[in-house]
Amino acid sequence: MDRAFFPDVKGPVPFAGLDSDDPLAFKVYEPDRLVLGKRMADHLRIGVCLWHSFSWPGSDVFGSGTFDRPWLDARMDPMVGAHERLDAAFEFLDKLGVPFFCFHDRDVSPEGRTFAETQANLDAVVDAIAGHMARTGLRLLWGTANLFSHPRYAAGAATNPDPEVFAFAAAQVKSMLEATHRLDGANYVLWGGREGYETLLNTDLAREEAQLARFLHLVAEHKHKIGFKGTLLIEPKPQEPTKHQYDYDVATVIGFLERHHLEGEYRLNLEVNHATLAGHSFQHEVALAISHGMLGSVDANRGDYQNGWDTDQFPNSVDELSLAVFEILRGGGLTTGGFNFDTKLRRQSMDHDDLFHAHIGGIDTLAQSLLAAAAMIESGDLERLRSERYAGWTRPLGASILEGQAGLDTLAGRVLAGEIDPRPVSGRQELLENVVNRQIWAANRH
Repeated sequence: MDRAFFPDVKGPVPFAGLDSDDPLAFKVYEPDRLVLGKRMADHLRIGVCLWHSFSWPGSDVFGSGTFDRPWLDARMDPMVGAHERLDAAFEFLDKLGVPFFCFHDRDVSPEGRTFAETQANLDAVVDAIAGHMARTGLRLLWGTANLFSHPRYAAGAATNPDPEVFAFAAAQVKSMLEATHRLDGANYVLWGGREGYETLLNTDLAREEAQLARFLHLVAEHKHKIGFKGTLLIEPKPQEPTKHQYDYDVATVIGFLERHHLEGEYRLNLEVNHATLAGHSFQHEVALAISHGMLGSVDANRGDYQNGWDTDQFPNSVDELSLAVFEILRGGGLTTGGFNFDTKLRRQSMDHDDLFHAHIGGIDTLAQSLLAAAAMIESGDLERLRSERYAGWTRPLGASILEGQAGLDTLAGRVLAGEIDPRPVSGRQELLENVVNRQIWAANRH
């Protein structure tokens, strides 16, 4: 691309503070600001996805694309378009000033007439990405393979009834895992976009579960074979596009991994909008993953509570996001993972600069959520009240139960003798909610 795609933004986007009215400046996100003794940028490890922002034309089921993305023009040579897309994407990433990006193979490289041609295309594009990374200092948060868009995957990839589709998907993941390794990616994600079913009338659930488990074992084996040091991640989602997906939510995925002896190989990449589609809060999904030592990374976005599908909007609620960030801080923070903005502009947001406005707002929301969560940690009120609620389990009765010293006969005997006669104790939910709000409001003042 001979000209800048974002000429009105000089970059990198500066921090200007809450008093600034500059729409192209951060109001809260200050990379070097210390929060709980750690740089804000190191807590958040912010990434930007290349699919919604640069490979999606702004279409929906009722209308064609609304965005100016010239590299998506079908009349353009696909590889010329691929390089123009990379030029625009890395211009944006560099000017936004975040450290990471994420992509699927098909986001950046066109499919060829044969798999060999597809592989050659990807190799050439990965060469170009490596050059952009060297020039800008950007890093790859995670890579992944698109195993859901092509018609061959209409009935799934690993769970497809045709073993040839399984084999093709395996070749595609091998290729992209190796590309991620070459680019020194911190993680590799598997999202089973169509690993589920449309109807049980033609579905063998036991067979498809066994196929999926075998596929995940193959990926883990290849990771070790090539020496990839990053983390393998699975991204739960309940439905859409399928009626039901096998990676429904955190609990389902953890159960699957443990059942197939894969819990030591994979962690979870959690998306906010996927949690709400599963009927959970994002805080719940994060807390459950952390309780099992399985949290890996986060896709930061939100849904629309009036719509029952994956709208992938930019986050704008500190109240919601701060609770999940609080759980992450309690759990020790992210390691190889980060906060990737898996987010879409609205179809009416057609100006090039709208992409900056959207990310700046989302990043500031995340940064403010970090400050609020850190205030909750520093005050210690929530931890104290939680510990007080369970204090009985540290005393003789609770300890004897957990250590196996008190059986049913012993416990029943003490109850019958009147030694144990519990009274209801307040859960103090409203007090706890007030504590959270007080810390959010306090964080807003700084």
